[in-house]
Amino acid sequence: GFFQSYAVEVDVKDASNATCLYAKWMMKFLIKYETNSSDYKNTTLNLSSGVTHNESVCGSDTQAALLAVQFGEGHSWSINFTKTNETYQGDFITFTYNTNDTTVFPDAKRKGPVTIVVKDTMRPVQLNNVFVCHNTDFFEAENVTQIFWNVTVQAFVQNGTIGKKESRCRADTPTSAPTVPPTVANVTTASTTTLSPAPTTAPKPVENPDTGNYSLKSGNKTCLLATVGLQLNVSQDKPLLININPKTTSADGTCGNTTAILKLNDGNSTLIGF
Repeated sequence: GFFQSYAVEVDVKDASNATCLYAKWMMKFLIKYETNSSDYKNTTLNLSSGVTHNESVCGSDTQAALLAVQFGEGHSWSINFTKTNETYQGDFITFTYNTNDTTVFPDAKRKGPVTIVVKDTMRPVQLNNVFVCHNTDFFEAENVTQIFWNVTVQAFVQNGTIGKKESRCRADTPTSAPTVPPTVANVTTASTTTLSPAPTTAPKPVENPDTGNYSLKSGNKTCLLATVGLQLNVSQDKPLLININPKTTSADGTCGNTTAILKLNDGNSTLIGF
């Protein structure tokens, strides 16, 4: 159902009608809500074609920039950006969904707007650079999973001209293709980067992978622990076995009330998400 989502493009102008904040991206939301019968249902909220961005703000040296969109029956999403002398970065994402929208939330027990705020994990981006991330990223909090892909954004645009140099997210490589966004059925299952058809011959065995210890924190508390040795059997023209090296592998992700996401990156563009 992700193909029903619309690409959102926002071009915010300053008082002189010059571009000060630009973004184009895809996003959707997986939401678990309580019904009048006290059970829970999963629903998907996609963006419609009628998106507005009236509350967006350019920002300045002393004021945060705000990218804010409104869509559907009372739904809204925003992210604020702050900058230093050399960089800018996203700080917080605020998402409000309205359970009075009976098309998306039939028989919802709680009526009215519900607001979720999560901290953005975007790394600092050099001023005059465009942040680009084709691969899927997602945040889980309070029964809501926010999913983003094909993201292009630049805050604090200088002289109304979008930058030529790109700053890529970790999941992107120069040759990587956009990944398929998760669905309600698979958002919590293990996934890997896109693989080609199965090989005709089996790869030669290699030594067992070293065991790594990975953890995530929520505030000051550890919310996820994993002790595991990992080996990838990559199906391509020439089959390949890859051992994930714990010494060079970093872990990040998020912990929510009902879902934890662990992402491992070995520094060579090998990404595994659980």
